[in-house]
Amino acid sequence: MRLLERLYRSPFGQPLSFIAHVVARLQRPFMVYGYWDPGSRCFRKFVRMSSTVTIMNRSKLYVGNDVWVWHHSILDATEGLQIGEGCQIGAWVGIFTHGSENSIRLLGSRFVHILNNERPGYTRGPVKIGAYTFVGAGSVILPGVAVGKGCLIGTGTLVAQDVPDHSVFVGWPGKVRGSTIDLDRRQFHEMDYSATYYDPDALAKILGDCVAD
Repeated sequence: MRLLERLYRSPFGQPLSFIAHVVARLQRPFMVYGYWDPGSRCFRKFVRMSSTVTIMNRSKLYVGNDVWVWHHSILDATEGLQIGEGCQIGAWVGIFTHGSENSIRLLGSRFVHILNNERPGYTRGPVKIGAYTFVGAGSVILPGVAVGKGCLIGTGTLVAQDVPDHSVFVGWPGKVRGSTIDLDRRQFHEMDYSATYYDPDALAKILGDCVAD
């Protein structure tokens, strides 16, 4: 495995990723390194995505580098989906940008005869997830929602509203229950993470508070 890892980090990384994607079709579930992002036309070398992830409308999905998406999750990019750098998406997560929950009643038997993008009553809206946000297993994110950077979305949370940066967001439906800055401040009392911390602005606040303490 170490030899394969060294080869992957070499210029041979992209063809190795292609081979891994082919193998993943034969042996599931399987975490695959590397993702070709059609929106930016960039190869994201350190994206790790399960072979069981379902992507709807890949052309409207933007994935930053260092993103992790675990098994059996659904990424619906029909109306546009952005997943920021360093995000981690747990297993069985559903991220949706459109829904027919009202349209099926309004259109009845005509529903199947009308093109998706022309159906009245559809819930539609792009979803954006900020950098280094964690989305716990079994969570659902609904159309039109913007989740800030550095958030912690708890396991099994329904995200039906915008989530501010650095929020601990938990429940069904989800609510803001705290701040990840507060969580991280406690970690800084044990060890200095200044060299690796993801957000310079939040870091300045944490360090300032730690000095004051």
